[in-house]
Amino acid sequence: MPIEIDRLNTELLRMADENAPGREFSAAIAELARSERFAQLEQVLPAVVYEELWERYRLDPAGFVQEWEQLAHEMQQGFIQHARQRLTSLTRLQQAGPDSTPAWQSIQRALDSQQNDLLRAAVAQELLDLIEPAVARATHLRECVVASPSSEEADRYLDEATRCYFFALFTACAVMCRSVLEEAIKQKLPDGIKSLIRARYRNAPTLGNLLHEVNNNLRASGIDPGFPRLANLVNDIGKKAVHQGLLSGDEARNCLQNARSALQMLLQG
Repeated sequence: MPIEIDRLNTELLRMADENAPGREFSAAIAELARSERFAQLEQVLPAVVYEELWERYRLDPAGFVQEWEQLAHEMQQGFIQHARQRLTSLTRLQQAGPDSTPAWQSIQRALDSQQNDLLRAAVAQELLDLIEPAVARATHLRECVVASPSSEEADRYLDEATRCYFFALFTACAVMCRSVLEEAIKQKLPDGIKSLIRARYRNAPTLGNLLHEVNNNLRASGIDPGFPRLANLVNDIGKKAVHQGLLSGDEARNCLQNARSALQMLLQG
């Protein structure tokens, strides 16, 4: 039975609309402010929200009432849209300034003061939007089968790199691909080369450092001669991710596939 993402999204919007009475809330604030009963809000709002609203009201009572009346009109269809804007504001730097917090965020904070239902709905919708693109990206990959294990840490790095790719965190994916190869190489190298690396790089070698030592000690390391070429491709795109800007989906996919192929070559026996 196919999962209908649009149907899930419609049901989410319906549930959020039922559980977030923003229009009534906004209209009540406007009415209490218009009738000079603003102090009654102190008993029902979180202190930080009340203080923020009081400061707005004190500076411009007429403008405050007009703003909240307008919000009451707009909020009927705006619950999750506002919540998603609020969620996005948590992920980015915000410019400081007088009255920098939008009024709709005050509504969000007040309505979410106990259960966080609006933020929950916003996160749910964000994740629903990711499902189809993530499924499409997952079809580009096959299981990464190796002959010998590396380490639990390498497995976690690969898991995180792959999930970053699924969910469009392309730059993070490339950074984690470098990390998984660093960990896998350190686990694979003979003890003598490990000691040399610890001394030479103060126990903190980069992937580039490790590949340099592998190239210089290829026979002693026991690593497949084709491994450094693939690993260098991963290192190059990883350095681009760190130093030159955000990556595209194609770049992340190529980086991840090269990392997985390199792991299979490294752990072939």
